[in-house]
Amino acid sequence: MTDNGPLYLGFDLSTQQLKAIVIQSDLSIVSSAKVDFDQDFGAKYKIKKGVLVNEQEGEVFAPVALWLESLDLVLQRLQEQNTPLNCIKGISGSCQQHGSVYWSHEAEQLLGGLTADKPLVDQLAGAFSHPFAPNWQDHSTQHECDKFEETMGTAERLAQATGSAAHHRFTGTQIMRLRHKLPQMYTSTSRISLVSSFLASLFLGSIAPMDISDVCGMNLWDIPSNNWSSPLLDLASGGSPDDLRAKLGEVRQDGGGSMGNVSSYFVNKYNFSPDCGVAPFTGDNPATILALPLRPLDAIVSLGTSTTFLMSTPVYKPDPSYHFFNHPTTPGQYMFMLCYKNGGLAREKVRDVLPSSGSGDVWENFNKHALETAPLDVRKEGDRAKLGLYFYLPEIVPNIKAGTWRYTCDANSGEGLEEVKEPWAKETDARAIIESQALSMRLRSQKLVTAPREGLPAQPGRVYLVGGGSLNPAITRVLGDVLGGADGVYKLDVGGNACALGGAYKAVWAFERGDGEAFDELIGKRWKEEGAIQRVDEGYKKGVFEKYGNVLGAFEKMEEEILKVAKNT
Repeated sequence: MTDNGPLYLGFDLSTQQLKAIVIQSDLSIVSSAKVDFDQDFGAKYKIKKGVLVNEQEGEVFAPVALWLESLDLVLQRLQEQNTPLNCIKGISGSCQQHGSVYWSHEAEQLLGGLTADKPLVDQLAGAFSHPFAPNWQDHSTQHECDKFEETMGTAERLAQATGSAAHHRFTGTQIMRLRHKLPQMYTSTSRISLVSSFLASLFLGSIAPMDISDVCGMNLWDIPSNNWSSPLLDLASGGSPDDLRAKLGEVRQDGGGSMGNVSSYFVNKYNFSPDCGVAPFTGDNPATILALPLRPLDAIVSLGTSTTFLMSTPVYKPDPSYHFFNHPTTPGQYMFMLCYKNGGLAREKVRDVLPSSGSGDVWENFNKHALETAPLDVRKEGDRAKLGLYFYLPEIVPNIKAGTWRYTCDANSGEGLEEVKEPWAKETDARAIIESQALSMRLRSQKLVTAPREGLPAQPGRVYLVGGGSLNPAITRVLGDVLGGADGVYKLDVGGNACALGGAYKAVWAFERGDGEAFDELIGKRWKEEGAIQRVDEGYKKGVFEKYGNVLGAFEKMEEEILKVAKNT
């Protein structure tokens, strides 16, 4: 114990880095360290941006040995900072979703017999039936995706059961493809882990169960029945569902508590306490909603190269255009997730068409026009509302090819939707692209939100913004106009450590919760808003929010019309 009580350790194993962060019970940060895969191991493993690519087949994967070496290295770096690892009471973490690790029949014995005199990579050389883990960027499984949807009848039925339609990156389709491509490897596999349960297994010294939230990124877990889907196991296993069920193992229902104490390897090599416990690890998207005490109906919008919209909700209403996961800590709650490819890069394309302001601020002109343009460019009664789609990359939501489309409709009713023949002024696009991205989020989340207070329309409570776009005042203003946010729009600043912090907070809750104490209750009492969030917009503006509501149906109809002529095939 330190003077301020026990410490907790959170990890984030992402595509390009392994981060570790040590915090106190009061959530203050004690120390942190990271391994950059390309920088530290790029030459040895021939990786680029953390992965290897087989372009011919669309495969993207990472060497498992890289992660073993990185775990030893990041712990050495914490030691070099004199971090009191002996005071750590509990460990949890976040890992990239969908990736899978294939253990050999010798794995349990090797994990249980680790000694401190050799590194993990040497001792676990025989622990894997496959040296690589597929990465979420992999797109080699179209045939398997088709079979998954065929087996359930439609994409809608697959989403109803598993929370998502079939996706290239999801683990079930990856297992099915690898079983077919590498039958000998599959036969010699005793267990299959997600990346999150793989990292937890290293700390436990035995194979850890999968986490109740991360398991939903596989297209194999039937969320309503809270069990493996028999027809999908049958498909992925080639008719041997019991064999695949045994390889996958039981799923841990409780996101908290201890799965066991840390392996003696870490006690003897890094001076961990033998009483240090290991809580379930989860996926990086579920961990993001644990980086703050997110209340039901609060939303997080991640404004990076791509855009992600996350919300905690008690309502399970799946659809093929988005994702539902079990909440990582709270039974009966779900995580709703939308992923867009056309995020920051699309906004930059619109920005770069505008003349430079010459001030050195590349966003100055874009922001000026976005803020000076009226909502939907309706300046006076009778003006038609302007709507557009700006896809410089093929989009996932909706499933539309790259292209730009511009439409207008009646601003009060949304009637009379029609495509414009000539593009409007490029200055108008600055506001229109932000509105377009926000309208898509509002359209798809509208079934999940309720009125936060009497007299207000249905909308999120708070909207938290993270990522590079959260620093832009025009983007934050327009998002607040469209999405609302009865309790305001906030910029969340956790220095790029949201997932690692989510893992560390999960460890605090896992080991310190009272009987029935929810994650957001415990963390909410200790989380200090000062320094972590900044209010950047008032959110809901009476009259403005309703203007966007008037054209939401027209926006949906516009997408449907474009889908008829420009659907991805």
